[in-house]
Amino acid sequence: MTTTRRLTAGALLMLLTLAGFACNRYDQDPSAVSDPKVDEQLTTSSPDVAQGEDDVVLQTPTDPDVASTYKTVVLGGGCFWCVEAVYERIDGVIDVESGYAGGEPETANYRAVSSGRTRHAEVVRITYNPSQLTLGQILKVFFSVAHDPTTLNRQGNDEGPQYRSAIFYATDEQKQIAEAYIKQLTDEGVFSNPIVTTLESLEVFYIAEAYHQDYAENNPNQSYIRGVSTPKVRKLEAYFRDMLRENEPAE
Repeated sequence: MTTTRRLTAGALLMLLTLAGFACNRYDQDPSAVSDPKVDEQLTTSSPDVAQGEDDVVLQTPTDPDVASTYKTVVLGGGCFWCVEAVYERIDGVIDVESGYAGGEPETANYRAVSSGRTRHAEVVRITYNPSQLTLGQILKVFFSVAHDPTTLNRQGNDEGPQYRSAIFYATDEQKQIAEAYIKQLTDEGVFSNPIVTTLESLEVFYIAEAYHQDYAENNPNQSYIRGVSTPKVRKLEAYFRDMLRENEPAE
């Protein structure tokens, strides 16, 4: 009986690991994915000078100094635990919050969203310093490491519209940059299958329950994290070392 249990646990871990590889299967090395030709310009303003152009409606209030100093973008790339883990390693990222976007406030909770019957997607809101990082650089990681943009309503074994590939734009500039980059990657034939990433106007970002925040960091030995999230982080470390925080070297 003990042997059977061990085999079952091992088989489960192997399946979860394969799911992680499936989420990260691409036609070429991530480092070969070209930089966006249309992008923001890095700002030269000091951090205490307000930018304020990407402010969005939030479910909960935030520090007004943060809202006016930094930029934000909301991305859906499957399980928010995994996408969050990737962007938390990048220099210039101030904060990453897991949450929901695309649906109604009454269904902005994990139980309802997990049913796949709401219009919500699991998303992350990335707050970044525009003097260190551009939207285009964030999107390059999104398409080459954080998720597979060619699987419709699915990432690995996670299936349903809540796991769709989506960019929730808050400004016309964000929409234009995202549209141009998708067209660029399509024209270059980066992926063998069509990119299915949707562009959706961001109305409200609903922050997820507290236990979802920093989930991979707080639960590094959880089987799903080991099988799905960790391979993505390792991929970032291998191909984008120059983007890592100085205090978080590649392992």
